[in-house]
Amino acid sequence: QVAVEESGGGSVQAGGSLRLSCAASDDTFSSNCMAWFRQVPGQEREAVAAIHKRDGTVYYSDSVKGRFTISLDSPKTPLNVYLEMNSLKPEDTALYSCVADYRPRCLSDIAAQGDKGLIGRWGQGTQVTVSS
Repeated sequence: QVAVEESGGGSVQAGGSLRLSCAASDDTFSSNCMAWFRQVPGQEREAVAAIHKRDGTVYYSDSVKGRFTISLDSPKTPLNVYLEMNSLKPEDTALYSCVADYRPRCLSDIAAQGDKGLIGRWGQGTQVTVSS
């Protein structure tokens, strides 16, 4: 059973929209946050958005705030977490990965230090390409 699996990536023109989905299985039941990260080859992985499963508190990076929305369809596994991406820019082009984060202070840890020290289950990622 795959613990975390993303879908929904693709190619879009600048200004367009995409919706990414991430299915998290029961294997991730004890995780506290679900988050989206992205990575461009040769660069560090960047936290994009995160959501706390129990209280719904969210985090967005400054680069996507106001354009991207993260949501859950359930606080309990199995669940789906979505990333609605609007007003896409070429600089949003990256491999987007979903992660189930088990740390007790996952949201603040992601906001402060990204994936440094992250304890979680990662998906394989889905490519998003935005053309100008």
